[in-house]
Amino acid sequence: MIRRLKYHEIDFHKYAACLEDSEQKNWYAKKEVLDQLSGNWHLLVYEDYQAVMPIHIQKKMGVGFVHMPLFCQQLGVFSKTDDPKINEAFLHFLRKKYRLFLYSFNDRNRFDEPLEQRKNYIIPVSDYPLLRRKKYFKGRKSTVKTAQHLTYKEIDFNPASLEFIKNNFKGLVKDVEWQRLKTYLIFLAQTETLKLCGAFSKDVLINLALVIADQGQLSLLGLVNSEHHKHENGSSFLIDKILERYIGEKSFNFMGSNIRGIEVFFKSFGAELREYSFIENKFLKKFS
Repeated sequence: MIRRLKYHEIDFHKYAACLEDSEQKNWYAKKEVLDQLSGNWHLLVYEDYQAVMPIHIQKKMGVGFVHMPLFCQQLGVFSKTDDPKINEAFLHFLRKKYRLFLYSFNDRNRFDEPLEQRKNYIIPVSDYPLLRRKKYFKGRKSTVKTAQHLTYKEIDFNPASLEFIKNNFKGLVKDVEWQRLKTYLIFLAQTETLKLCGAFSKDVLINLALVIADQGQLSLLGLVNSEHHKHENGSSFLIDKILERYIGEKSFNFMGSNIRGIEVFFKSFGAELREYSFIENKFLKKFS
């Protein structure tokens, strides 16, 4: 049986235990992360927390809809063993009890019903020399080689690095979106899960990778590039250096993308496709 719990009704000890024991572990499902990114979320629970499904509620036109929080790629069902029948039950409950705008499941969730898919790319824990030799695209090897005049440094989150992010981060068209990113970065810094990996040209910061470091995985929140130094291939240099340092211990999650050029960029480092299911209200999307 599935029941829905509002925030104040959730047993967070049982919720955390279910997540920790789940096959589908996911940074974004953690209470503290959802509290930060959502601020208004419910929980669907199967039996006595044998499986759980967090959902973010967002107001649109004065009405509450299920949506995905900004900067959150996947949520979905979490359970000890992924079960398509249980996942289908959650899906049916979601459609029946809520107004839906967009909801993304995680790449471990399987369904009997065919659902639309989005693309994500991950590099599992690997031997770096073998990864670079066997799986990097030929063109990516060449691009990385031409960028060896750059210097790699991991820098502090401070007013100077924040200003670089603000001036160069692409895709945030509204000031409120920048403020939410800034708040999220502060949260990540305070919880010691933020890495700022920089590429420097003659002591000038030209590229910055915003990386979330969570247990056995690094996740790419964003690549921030100075327009004046695009020709120096700082993004390729940065990803390569991060992989050189960490891929032997942690997997690397590129967090997307369905844009062809970005997709090819991720694949060129030997990343593996991990599709995940989503459901979306096509009619409401036209007016968003």
